[in-house]
Amino acid sequence: MPMAVPALAPAPGGLLRHMLYVLRANPMTLLAFVLLALFMVAALLGPLVVPHDPLATDAASALMPPSLQHWFGTDDLGRDVFSRVVVATRLDLVISVAAVALSFAGGAVLGSLAGFYGGWTDRIVSRVLDTVMAFPLFVLAMGIVAALGNSVGNIVLATAIVNLPFYARLSRTEVNIRREAGFVQAARLSGHSDLSILATQIFPNALPPMMVQISLNLGWAILNAAGLSFIGLGVRPPTPEWGIMVAEGARFIVSGEWWLALFPGAALMLAVFTFNMLGDGLRDIVDPRARS
Repeated sequence: MPMAVPALAPAPGGLLRHMLYVLRANPMTLLAFVLLALFMVAALLGPLVVPHDPLATDAASALMPPSLQHWFGTDDLGRDVFSRVVVATRLDLVISVAAVALSFAGGAVLGSLAGFYGGWTDRIVSRVLDTVMAFPLFVLAMGIVAALGNSVGNIVLATAIVNLPFYARLSRTEVNIRREAGFVQAARLSGHSDLSILATQIFPNALPPMMVQISLNLGWAILNAAGLSFIGLGVRPPTPEWGIMVAEGARFIVSGEWWLALFPGAALMLAVFTFNMLGDGLRDIVDPRARS
């Protein structure tokens, strides 16, 4: 009787060797991982090592340009901009990762079930996804946050909901393509249950294109949170957050205090760039066929 071959069966240490190979072969992927490591260090250690209290005000030091004492200058309340940009990294990354994790988990489950079973399951899931996609995504996120309140949890929930259809549709397509493949038939003959086949045989092969979507959505989630904060529906002041800081700094650009919006905006841009560049590298790392 034919036996099913696991979709992922790397030798001990094989995944690590393959990851190092991917990083050496693609300098842009390596750069993206280095930048990601810097953001992670800033998120974990930033609040402990910043030179100034990000919430401390000093009227005598208000609107000072960048200097040796205040590397990114100060805002209109005398708060150190560099310290606030660094401390804001943790909150923005937490919102982004939490939202994408929720949307990936929910979308992968719904899409995989719809693609594997078809029929009424597929029809119901597709209609729900079509309903969500009928709204402009940012407008839908605005409506959810406005209805539930502008807390961090609600921002994460709104971002997850608007991202969910991307993963559901992608996983549905990938699973639907593979549900009648030879290795799936072999697994059925070996006595595996439907859920076991879906989880261990089909989904690992559908994961690589979803990793690219995860990378892109991490950047979009940060932009979404910053956009909500920019229009007053995001994180509430005085909490350091890149979108709030850009919104506050925009009022002073005309009067010449360019640093207030430039540095948090640059951090936001660099974070989005990093996550966008991670996509191809993550796809190559998790693709079972690339390790064969």
